[in-house]
Amino acid sequence: MSVIKVHDKEFQPYIGAEELQLRIKEMAAQISKDLAGEKPLFIAILNGSFMFAADVFKYLDIEAEISFIKLVSYKGTKSTGNVVTSIGLDEDLYGRTVVILEDIVDTGKTLNMFLPQLHHQQPKKLLIAALLTKPEALTYPINIDYLGFSVPNKFLLGYGLDYDGLGRNLPEIYQLIEQ
Repeated sequence: MSVIKVHDKEFQPYIGAEELQLRIKEMAAQISKDLAGEKPLFIAILNGSFMFAADVFKYLDIEAEISFIKLVSYKGTKSTGNVVTSIGLDEDLYGRTVVILEDIVDTGKTLNMFLPQLHHQQPKKLLIAALLTKPEALTYPINIDYLGFSVPNKFLLGYGLDYDGLGRNLPEIYQLIEQ
């Protein structure tokens, strides 16, 4: 891995593809153990979590379902402060074990605004699996049940994370080089 340029910014390697896959396998094994016999519904938050969601799902060894919802709060390298739902949830959550799959929890605002909508549907259990969290940026009380990595409050790119639409396809995660 070497420094890459996306649009007008440079990014340096941060978490390699092998390290990501190893941690995701560990997370999936723990989820499978904890939720054995429950047939949970996983809800992946698009766009950023699509690679994480696919990998978690392929490593599970339990019966499970998956659905997707699109919540948008970023433009460029900054959060807009607004959360917009552009694809909604069709499944009935009543009495189900639900696992939210999120790429990154930074301020927690997106989940803070979305979780009450899910609680309103009365799931049996509501859990959060996040690949990344930025503890320094967290301003809303979000309990992450399954966490991949705690990272510094820097802009990240790759493995589903983008900078104005580009970089999602990278198999590893890069960090913005501050100028």
